[in-house]
Amino acid sequence: MYIHVYLRQGVVYMPTVARTDAGFYMNVEPVAVVSLSNTDGIRSAFHELIARGNTVIPTPKRNEYPPSLLPKYAGVKTDRAFMHGTAHWAIDEKEGDYQIIGYRAHKDGYWVQDAAQKTVLPTGSTTENVVEQMIGILRDAARQQSSATFSTDEAS
Repeated sequence: MYIHVYLRQGVVYMPTVARTDAGFYMNVEPVAVVSLSNTDGIRSAFHELIARGNTVIPTPKRNEYPPSLLPKYAGVKTDRAFMHGTAHWAIDEKEGDYQIIGYRAHKDGYWVQDAAQKTVLPTGSTTENVVEQMIGILRDAARQQSSATFSTDEAS
């Protein structure tokens, strides 16, 4: 199981993640969009994503990649605009072992893993443990984003 989670301006975006024939992952429809304040909605969206799993899709040809999904859900025009002020994580499960991997925006406009944001859950953790851990991470990130925005506004 592999899931992407994004937090932008108090809204959680969780696209379905498909694995291509080539072995890499892509965001595909449907996309869950839930306010961070709706904890039950977030739990429900996670459970739907987990149940859906990672379907395998044909690898798109280089010149046939579909446009990025997330900017339209956030009401912005580009990936860069979506990435600005957005926090991103992946939940990766292999043979029952879970880890949550944080990402940061690279200056060239793509996401890179951030080793400082990696959480390895104890062996034997359940999907419910992972969902609750991720909700806690989302809440902490929202507080940090809010604090950073407040600090920036205060400096103006």
